[in-house]
Amino acid sequence: MDTATLIAICVLLGLGALLYTSVGHAGASAYIAIMALFGLAPETIKPAALVLNIMVASFTSWRFIRAGQFDLRRLVPFSIGALPFAFLGGSISLPGVAYRPLVGAVLLLAGLRLLWPRPMMRQEEIIMPPAPAALASGAGIGLLSGLTGTGGGIFLSPLMIMMGWAETRKASGIAAVFILLNSIAGLAGNLSSVGHLPAQLPYFMGSVAIGAVAGTALGVSVLPTHRLIQALGAVLLVAAAKLILT
Repeated sequence: MDTATLIAICVLLGLGALLYTSVGHAGASAYIAIMALFGLAPETIKPAALVLNIMVASFTSWRFIRAGQFDLRRLVPFSIGALPFAFLGGSISLPGVAYRPLVGAVLLLAGLRLLWPRPMMRQEEIIMPPAPAALASGAGIGLLSGLTGTGGGIFLSPLMIMMGWAETRKASGIAAVFILLNSIAGLAGNLSSVGHLPAQLPYFMGSVAIGAVAGTALGVSVLPTHRLIQALGAVLLVAAAKLILT
């Protein structure tokens, strides 16, 4: 890889991390798209995205937890459902022809709903997610995240906001920890893939670390709630476009 290409990838990864971490996400879908755009080998993309996800989600989780934007009780049932299936999904190599349009369509619908000007929540009061619904949705998100090399937060936080299961900032904090756990489970499901990590990974890690510092500063306290929702909607639309068009 020549120097110009490496710089371009690092700049884009940093920008992706900034945008995604502002809404409590780690950015795996952006990392995957960027690395694919620059022609990295397919077998290196998934493990590299998971390693970047684990690093970024660790920092993002710490920032949101420290700011009090986290709720362990709401996280637990989703994680119980998700982790075994994230491990299973990580052990499966699935061709992109089938899942990319499907996942892209789901993200597109979720993104449009978040950008819709009407109130997001179905009821005015925040309620605890019913255990069966949390377990089932966690399992589905976990499997999908393991298959794709993402953390699943891009599905979880819009779901929690739309169902009235968490306030916006706490949904971002819950998603951050959920992403961290799922990414670890997904990578554990296919440890052999670590042998395919790119030699440029330390540069990638430095770039997303810088982006994560800036992004979490915006998401934890700077962005107003409605802007946070709009930012999340924009992230979903970008991810949907990348999945559908690439």
